[in-house]
Amino acid sequence: MVEWFTFTQIFIALAAGALCLVLGFAGRTPSDLSMGPIALVTVLLIAQLVMAAIAPAVGNSPTGSLLEFWMYQVAIVIVPLLAMVWALVERGRWSVVVLGVSGLAVAIMLYRMWVIWTGA
Repeated sequence: MVEWFTFTQIFIALAAGALCLVLGFAGRTPSDLSMGPIALVTVLLIAQLVMAAIAPAVGNSPTGSLLEFWMYQVAIVIVPLLAMVWALVERGRWSVVVLGVSGLAVAIMLYRMWVIWTGA
């Protein structure tokens, strides 16, 4: 994993999660303002997936469990996608809260993936 990219993703996921939580608790329904940041997080996670697949070939190999890392990698892409589907189907204020929780969960999972990769 590329350290600067990972911590940038964590920051963006935390900001997106906090924004969605504030919007959800304020009673807002899903809109571009709440779906956009989570969609950005998802795009960055797909980029992370590609980078993690290429990294060992260029000499940046993981030091932790490879199986555990890839299970996190697959799950972390699914979490915001399912939250966005939920927000599109339900269209209530609580679906925006779910978007926020998914952003926070992604941030935590990214940090755990970085720990697995670096062995920190």
